[in-house]
Amino acid sequence: ISFNIRKSRIFSSLIPKVCVMTGFSLTATRLFSAALKQRSIGLQRSGTNLRFRSISTAKIWKVYLSGEIHSDWREVIAHGVKTHNLPVELSSPNTSHEDSDDCGAIILGMEEERRNWDKIGANMNNVRTKTLIKDADIVVIRFGEKYRQWNAAFDAGYAAALGKSLITLHPPSISHMLKEVNASAQVVCSDPSQVVNSLSYCINGTLPKPSDGDTFIPIANRLGAGNPNP
Repeated sequence: ISFNIRKSRIFSSLIPKVCVMTGFSLTATRLFSAALKQRSIGLQRSGTNLRFRSISTAKIWKVYLSGEIHSDWREVIAHGVKTHNLPVELSSPNTSHEDSDDCGAIILGMEEERRNWDKIGANMNNVRTKTLIKDADIVVIRFGEKYRQWNAAFDAGYAAALGKSLITLHPPSISHMLKEVNASAQVVCSDPSQVVNSLSYCINGTLPKPSDGDTFIPIANRLGAGNPNP
């Protein structure tokens, strides 16, 4: 069974009548009708069960990419977002190491001591970082093996404190060192493609082929049904 509410003229024509009968105001009726036009609603039959799927096309998801700046992981995610045609707006800190170090001194003047030089630069960078993390729907934190990303760990804690949805990205070899950070994350990835696939599922409900390939077994078959009487 397939049904698209936007293409159903009969259903659309009944909306105002139903809303009036149930006491909706004219303004509420118009808002309700407009909301329905922004939804793509489908019914799919699987065996004897009907599965309901609703996908919103109105929201642009803001995703902040925090973490190391020495590899192309941001470009890989950006390419994946474009390939999947996801409604995502990506942002990040200034990824120029030299500019992020010297921005304060260039704009405000040089300092004689390194700690003061670092402080005015860090304060200026934090204007961008704090603003974009607060505005983000999802924060992705990348940790690499070569560098000690203290800033990334701080961003992860800041995002968690704000209640942001958090995705961490790092090689499995440093999982132990990041166990507390990962415990606060909703998703833990080891490859940028997993981040893209996670975004695609969370936004559109679409899944890639199983990462375990042909050896993948659905949970009901592998571990038994969670509810014996669905």
